[in-house]
Amino acid sequence: MTRVAAVDCGTNSIRLLICDVSGTSITEIHRTMEIVRLGQGVDATGELDPEAIERTRVALAHYVDIMEFEQVRAVRMVATSATRDAANREDFFRMTGELLGRITPGARAEVISGEEEAELSFAGAITDLADDRGPFCVIDLGGGSTEFIVGTADGEILGAHSAQMGCVRITERIMRSDPPTETETEIARDYVAERLADVVSIVPVDKARTFVGVAGTFTTLSALAQGLESYDPVEIHSSVLRFSALRVLTQEIRRQSAETRALNPVIHPGRADVIGGGSIIVDGIMDMIEKQSGVDSFVISEKDILDGIVAGLAAQLPD
Repeated sequence: MTRVAAVDCGTNSIRLLICDVSGTSITEIHRTMEIVRLGQGVDATGELDPEAIERTRVALAHYVDIMEFEQVRAVRMVATSATRDAANREDFFRMTGELLGRITPGARAEVISGEEEAELSFAGAITDLADDRGPFCVIDLGGGSTEFIVGTADGEILGAHSAQMGCVRITERIMRSDPPTETETEIARDYVAERLADVVSIVPVDKARTFVGVAGTFTTLSALAQGLESYDPVEIHSSVLRFSALRVLTQEIRRQSAETRALNPVIHPGRADVIGGGSIIVDGIMDMIEKQSGVDSFVISEKDILDGIVAGLAAQLPD
């Protein structure tokens, strides 16, 4: 048995998953998330904010402490949208190498393409879904980008695309008022529609039978829709969100200020100011799905890119 760890550092959050691997068996040991907003302002400046790098360093140092305590033997860290675009990204990668080297000499965060990010998310997200519900379209809505990948239950990828729209990007670029104005909302809606037109031209969305929503915007919407009193991954995982009810919820979210949203215990304080931007992306995705496939619901998955990374690490271990 070997203990491995996966770290995903996106535009908004950094997350850790530690698992035991024994042959084909993978057992979750520890999963956690912190909002660090690494991509803060990168859209406007083209650089990672030094304070954002420091927030991320503190969180990653804590994760490495956990890995050492849990006796992790192998680690892979991926960095996504925010670092792909930053001029000073080497400052960030140097920092990750210093910390991850404590676990595996030479380890450091890797920039991965949007397509690889989507493939890893797909592998993780469909883990607990029955084969006969495929083909699947996994939608990973992040802070800076949203990944779309259509594939079959046996892992054949039919198409993938990384759309440059995410909850932080939309909020910082367009929906700057709190709460957003009607004009900002309409501009954001048009921006999302343009990105989704690219998705439809690249990814065979019409071939999917089940649409799987992944990451914090989707999981938080599920918690809100269910009326949960606290964020409960067990209740959220594999839940079904009907579009008709979801549209009412997304509209309500955009009417609220970030301060009001943050009062709800299922909304992480670091997500309260950007979930309005995420909600307008979800609205656009629902419109696209209805036009392309006629499906009227999402299945929500708590499993995602981290689970895909762990599966990849497991496949590389010696028998």
